[in-house]
Amino acid sequence: MFISSAYAQAAAPAATPAGAGGLMSFLPLVLMFVVLYFIMIRPQMKRQKEHKAMIDALAKGDEVIIAGGVLGKIAKLGDAYVHVEVSQGVELQVQRASVLQVLPKGSVK
Repeated sequence: MFISSAYAQAAAPAATPAGAGGLMSFLPLVLMFVVLYFIMIRPQMKRQKEHKAMIDALAKGDEVIIAGGVLGKIAKLGDAYVHVEVSQGVELQVQRASVLQVLPKGSVK
């Protein structure tokens, strides 16, 4: 008497084909991955490729910055290690990958 009756409404007709609803739910996820690839993954891969090319092109006498900010000239080259002369008669043996940057000639005095 005080409570009104509730009636179910008829379902609205589907506007899209049966498989398109599931595909549309994955579209934002795919779009986020594409954006992530172009903003983060691709530039990092490019930097790695440039660093590897720089490491492979090292030569005796190049002036470099190694990890930790130490400057010096390359005295000896090996397959995995580089000897960097940081002062007269003082050489550091470091891994090739620790070379961060090759400086222009005349930077290190």
